[in-house]
Parts: sequence; structure tokens; C-alpha cells
Amino acid sequence: MSGFVATLFVIGVVWWPLARDALACVDWSRPPWQQVDWLLLFDFAVMSLLIMAGADLKADVLIVFVGLVGGLVIEGWGTQTELWTYYTRERPPLWIIPAWPIASLSIERLTRLLGRLTRRWKHALSPAAFPILYWLLFPAFYALLLAFVRPTLDKSLTLMALLLCALLSVSPTDYRLAVLTFAAGAGLGYFLELWGTTRLCWTYYTRQTPPLFAVLAHGMAAVAFWRTGLLIQQMWGAARSQRARPRVGGS
Repeated sequence: MSGFVATLFVIGVVWWPLARDALACVDWSRPPWQQVDWLLLFDFAVMSLLIMAGADLKADVLIVFVGLVGGLVIEGWGTQTELWTYYTRERPPLWIIPAWPIASLSIERLTRLLGRLTRRWKHALSPAAFPILYWLLFPAFYALLLAFVRPTLDKSLTLMALLLCALLSVSPTDYRLAVLTFAAGAGLGYFLELWGTTRLCWTYYTRQTPPLFAVLAHGMAAVAFWRTGLLIQQMWGAARSQRARPRVGGS
């Protein structure tokens, strides 16, 4: 939590002109509670509570790292192809990148919560429930993705995004965790997108506030980050095993 607060402080200092512009919009003649952005406070409160629930520094470092890099890649793709634009016209704005690891930590906690709930309902769920949900949900999202990015199909970044999503979709490692992660990401993503698009912090080319694609894309991004984290862990484990293997002949 202290790291979260420190990140907000650094953003406020480094990008002080943005904070100054926001403060300039305050009407000091009106009661403060009438000007409070309650949706923003709700988003911050929920994520603050989530990132403190079951925190594990060793595991969370990887989530934060993947969230930072993944967020930069996603924002770079979206703003360079102008699928969405920020009010500052930066492509991408670096001040939004720290929001991605915070959201990633929150989604990981939500996924764990959904996991506990589904285990309680295990007796009511068919063993095929999650595979069926997976093959309904992910192809449907991919069709929505194709429709949304159609104006940028001539862009290499969009083609790479389509290829990555296709590879992730056709290679499930755990149906249950994939569905739960997607649901957690989309659930949190709805409130984040609702705030950002209605406050005109960022705007999609469709002018929707927010578009369904953007909400569900948070779910796909969460799955991509989770799978990337698993890959890094596997590679790290293999590297450690290789170093620990005894050498033959004393060489």
C-alpha cells in the first residue's frame, strides 16, 4: 500500500502540470462533496483493499513487473494505432503505465476470490463447465477484437496483437483459471473504463463510454499477463535447475 501511495505521489510530482490543471477545475465556491469524483474514489478504494489482501512480496514483484511491461506494450499499441487517444495526446502517456501493475495485483486477488467461490460450488458445476465456458468466451472475444480493430488491420502492431491473442486462445493451460482471470479482469476493467471514458481521460475511436471491447480486453490482458508470468516462472525454474545440476568430470 505504501508503494501504491508513493507511486501516486511520484506521478503528481513528475507530471505536476496535469495535477495543476485538475486542481484548476475545482470551484471553491461550491461544497467539496458536490465536486468529489466518487467513481474515482471507489476505484481507488477497491484496488487499495484488494492489493493488501493476501499480499506476498515475492509473488507480487513478478506481477508488478509483467503489469508494467505489458501495460506499456498495450498502451503503445492502442495509442500508436489511435484506437484510443489520451487527452494529453501522448502516445503513450507514461503516467498511465503504473496503473497497469496496480490493476494486475487487484485482478490476481479477485481471481483468487472467484477461485474460492467456485470451489464451494464445485458440487453444482459439471467438470466440463469451464472448458465449455472457455470455448464460448474466448472465440467470441476474438471475433469482437477483429471487428473493433478492423480500421487498423494494415498496422503491424495490430497484426501482432491479433496473433498473440490467437496463440493464447488456442493454447489453454488451465480452463478454470483462464475463465476466472478473464472474468476478474473484465469486472475490474468495466469500472476503470467507465471512469476513464466518461471523464474524457481517454477516448476510443468509436466514442463509446465505454465500448464492450475495451471492458473485455481487460480480461484478455489479464490472461496474457498471467500466462506470461507462468512462462517466466518456468524459464527461471529451468535455469536454476540447470545451474544446480552437477558437472561431469569435475569440469
